[in-house]
Amino acid sequence: MEADSSLLSSEMELQQQEELYQQLLLQTMGKMQSESPRDSRVIRPQPGLCVKTLTLQDKRKVFVNICQSAAVPPPPPLSREALVELLESEDPTGYRVPMSIGEAHTEVDNNSQGCTAYDVVISEEFYQKCQKDPLFQQFLIAVSIEGLENKYSLELSRDWKVLKNRKFLGSVNEQNIRTKSKPVIQEIDPKDTRKAPEPAKWPEFCLLVEPPVGDPEFLIAEIQLPGVASSLSLVLDLGEDRLVLNARPSLFHLDCFIPFFIDQEGSVAQYNTNTQILTVTMPVVSS
Repeated sequence: MEADSSLLSSEMELQQQEELYQQLLLQTMGKMQSESPRDSRVIRPQPGLCVKTLTLQDKRKVFVNICQSAAVPPPPPLSREALVELLESEDPTGYRVPMSIGEAHTEVDNNSQGCTAYDVVISEEFYQKCQKDPLFQQFLIAVSIEGLENKYSLELSRDWKVLKNRKFLGSVNEQNIRTKSKPVIQEIDPKDTRKAPEPAKWPEFCLLVEPPVGDPEFLIAEIQLPGVASSLSLVLDLGEDRLVLNARPSLFHLDCFIPFFIDQEGSVAQYNTNTQILTVTMPVVSS
């Protein structure tokens, strides 16, 4: 009786994929031991402008220190006309401003009352551009506040005020910024069976913790992307506590927060075109 060669071939492919996956895990663990935890550099930003606002729920004072640094890359070029079109569009979030958002720190305001301050660092070049045009400055304040809301699950008032005689509340703190690019999605199966695009929807996914007991070392996201023929149509962005995935053209969109801080540059992503599952392995940064 002869063995079915197609079954043997399928089993060999699965074994090769498993071996590759284990190899990637080992490579990631090696990076954690040999590289700095965050592949980052320490910067001391320059003061810019200080914005006063309130939390919507309990009306607590919040101050946003918008700082500038040449170490932060500028966003793509944007004219005033293009900004007006962007603000009038249905999805103004398509234009992203690179920024580094620091942790909350407690300060004292002019009335000797306790308050909360956050530091947001943007490109020095883009900051100077915003200083020359009130429309750009309002846009900068809006995206800074939205960045804070997304990162810390806040709800802040849009009735803000720019302090005239103060560029910064508290003291300028150093920040760590990322110095390497995002992980590249590695494709296992080169076969390409394209399907017609569908309306964007939230994909099914799960988060696994390794090891399942004790201090977590890895988070593994398994995202099901039926209909995605190739990794070339995937755009993955990993933040320190956030995962954003888009499958073009408007097939899937996923934007979720991660319960641990992760090492973005030590992370590995691979898309299996056979199972149509994207696996993202993210080392957890020890506290």
